[in-house]
Amino acid sequence: MTAGDEITGSRYISLTTFRRDGRPVATPVWQAPHDGELFIVSEADAGKVKRLKNNTTVRVAVCDLRGRVAPNAPAADGTARLLSEVETAAARELIARRYLLSRIGNGLSRLLRLRRKPIIGIAVQL
Repeated sequence: MTAGDEITGSRYISLTTFRRDGRPVATPVWQAPHDGELFIVSEADAGKVKRLKNNTTVRVAVCDLRGRVAPNAPAADGTARLLSEVETAAARELIARRYLLSRIGNGLSRLLRLRRKPIIGIAVQL
């Protein structure tokens, strides 16, 4: 099994984006593989989205729920791109299919008519 296969099969990945000065910032995220890319969703005003607008280089690694990466965990470098509204909707659907908590949160938001921050999708090519 390759590192890419282990990454796409994992429940959580650590997405590392880079600040303008080159310092890395790692964030644990959910991901759903689709057509050779990893789809991720995030709030549109999140730091990782702002950093991706300046530098599309990313590093992904298998991690646990808290974002801890094991010393021998599979990792890979890649490039990321922000998704359009249509692609973001597809990414949200893929994430919801894969993660029960996503479905529950989305359902509660609709049921309670909660106002949600804008969401944007991120596609990572390894």
